[in-house]
Amino acid sequence: MNGTPRSFGDGHCTDTLNTLLRSELSAVEAYEKAMARLEDQQVLADLQSIRDEHARAGERLRERVTDRGAEPSNRTGPWSTVAAAVAGTSGMISPTTALWALCQGEQHAINEYEDALKHDGLDADGKQAIRRELLPLLRKHVDELNRLMGGSDASGARRSPDTLDDDQTGQMPL
Repeated sequence: MNGTPRSFGDGHCTDTLNTLLRSELSAVEAYEKAMARLEDQQVLADLQSIRDEHARAGERLRERVTDRGAEPSNRTGPWSTVAAAVAGTSGMISPTTALWALCQGEQHAINEYEDALKHDGLDADGKQAIRRELLPLLRKHVDELNRLMGGSDASGARRSPDTLDDDQTGQMPL
């Protein structure tokens, strides 16, 4: 980031860092595929912003892995399932369904980062970065996606595509 090598922890946490990096790489891919399926310019701008935040988080994680003398992962992680869901080649998918799938990916990423906080090899700087920067961003993404989908239901639960009104689920081709 500023040219000064900083460690996220000892050598035992490189796998954890690479797991988080794979998640960020997958998120970027999922957002790009979702954006290719949407037309609303404001939604696209909001998704581009989230995608860019995932790209920056991925770069930060890549730097941390490299700073440790390890090879950063270039593979995608579990978000690739989300990317496949929004980029299928047959059938129809609504914009809301695409947004909902992205929100599920964000929830999964939150779980991954929370699990990383439990990793004994992750040092205080790494945990602080996750708590103060990375997790808050993911939670902001969930809030933004929920806003784009029309908010939460009356119970405060996140809405799934099958609970939305017909006028909110205009179909789009895959």
